[in-house]
Amino acid sequence: CCVVAQLCSTLFTCSLCVKYFIDPVTLGCGHSFCMPCLCFYWEEGQQPPRCPVCRKIAHQLNLKTNTNLRKLVFLARQKGPCDLPNPAEEICEIHKYTKNFFCKVTKDVRCLLCCMSEQQGTPRHGSLQWTAEEYRQKLLNIMRSVWKKIQENKQNLNRETNKIRTWDSYVSTWKKMKQTEYWKVFHLVYHEEKHHLEKTEEESREIFQQFKESQYNMDLKQKLLRQIYEELKELCHKPDMELIQHYENMSKRGESVQLHMPRPVVPQLSAWPIPGLVDWLNQFQVYIALDNERVTRHVPVFEDLRCVQAGPDGPGVDYTPPRSKYFLAWGAESFTSGQHYWEVDVAGCCNWAIGFCNDSWTRDSDMVLDSEGIFLLLCIRENNQCRFFTASPLSPQYVRKTLGHVGVFLDYDGGVVSFVNVARSSLICSFLSCSFSSPLKPFLCSGYP
Repeated sequence: CCVVAQLCSTLFTCSLCVKYFIDPVTLGCGHSFCMPCLCFYWEEGQQPPRCPVCRKIAHQLNLKTNTNLRKLVFLARQKGPCDLPNPAEEICEIHKYTKNFFCKVTKDVRCLLCCMSEQQGTPRHGSLQWTAEEYRQKLLNIMRSVWKKIQENKQNLNRETNKIRTWDSYVSTWKKMKQTEYWKVFHLVYHEEKHHLEKTEEESREIFQQFKESQYNMDLKQKLLRQIYEELKELCHKPDMELIQHYENMSKRGESVQLHMPRPVVPQLSAWPIPGLVDWLNQFQVYIALDNERVTRHVPVFEDLRCVQAGPDGPGVDYTPPRSKYFLAWGAESFTSGQHYWEVDVAGCCNWAIGFCNDSWTRDSDMVLDSEGIFLLLCIRENNQCRFFTASPLSPQYVRKTLGHVGVFLDYDGGVVSFVNVARSSLICSFLSCSFSSPLKPFLCSGYP
C-alpha cells in the first residue's frame, strides 16, 4: 500500500502544487504539470518560458490536455488520493450498503439499492467519483475561460499603463504640431490658437483621468479574476463530496466574475478647424501621377503594425490577423526641394497608408515599419475601431477617424510633412524638424476587405 501511494505521488502529482494533476499538460521535455500551475509559473517567471524541472525552453506554448494522463489520474484518485484524506463512508440505514451514488435532483448520496428503487425515466444517479470528475471538468472549462480573461485584461492593463507613461510626452508633441500649423496664419488666428490649446490641455487632463480610472478598474478586476481562479483551483483539489457541495456556488461565481470586463480607454483629442489652412495649402497643390500600380494581399508594413498591436500572447491565446486586398502605388515624380501638397480620398478604405518615402524604400520588397526615410500616416482597423499611426518611428496618433479626403503637405526645405483633414480643415499630425537626405516620392496604399 505504501509503495502504491509512493508511486501515485511520483507519477500522478504535479511537482509545482504537489497534488493530483488537474488538466495535465506535458512539455516537449517530457515533464508534466497542471495547466493552471504552469500558467501561474510562466506568468510570474522570466522569459522565455522554461520547464520548471529541467529548465529547458518550452517552444510550444499552446499546450493541449494530456488525455491519457488525465485518465490515469482519475483512476489513481479512485484508489484513494495520497495527499487528501478519504471522506468518511456513510452507510444506508435501510439497506446497510455504502452510500456511494449521488442524486443530481435531491443533491444527496444514496446506496445502490436506493438508486435502483427510485430509478424511473431519465437517469438521475451517478457514482460519487464520476459525478465529481464531471464537475471537476466543468470547473476546468470555467478556469480556462477565466484565464483567457486574465490574459486579455493583463494585455489591456499593460497598454493602458504604457499610454499613461507616454501621454504627457505625446500631448506636448501634439501641441507643438498644432503650433507649427497656427504660425502659418498667425495674424488671422492668434486668439483661436490660444483657445484651442487651452481646450487641448483640458481634454488632456480629462482623458488622463479616464486612463487612471480605467487602470484602477482593470487592476481591481485582475485581482478579482485571479482570486476566483485560485478558489476554483483549490476546489478542484478538494475531496469529492466537498467539491460537489460547493460546485454550484463556485461555478456561478466563476461565470459572473467574467461579466462587465473593463474596456480600455480610446483617447481622442479634438481637432478644431484651422481657418484658412486648406486654402493656404492649395497654393502648393501638385498633380501626382502614380507609377508601379499593383494589387496585393501582402503588405509587410500593415502586418508589422498588426503584430505590434497584438502584443505577446499568453498560453492559449491565438491571434490571426485579417487579410485584405491592397492597392499599392508610388508617385512617378520625386521631390528634392520646395513645398508640395496633394489629397487622397480614403472613404470606404478599411486600412490605408499615405505619405512620402525615399527611392530605396520603393525598391525594397520588405517595406518594414522601422525603415529610415519613410514619412507615413497609417490607418488600421482593430476590433472594429480605426486607429492612426505614423512611421517612422512608429507612433500612435490619438485623433478622430478621418472620413473623405486627407491632405498631404511636404515642405522639403523646412523639414516638415503634415497630414490634414480636408473636410474639417484641421490637422491630423505632422513630422517636425525632419532632415531629408534623399529624394522623396508620394506613397499610397489602400486596403479593402
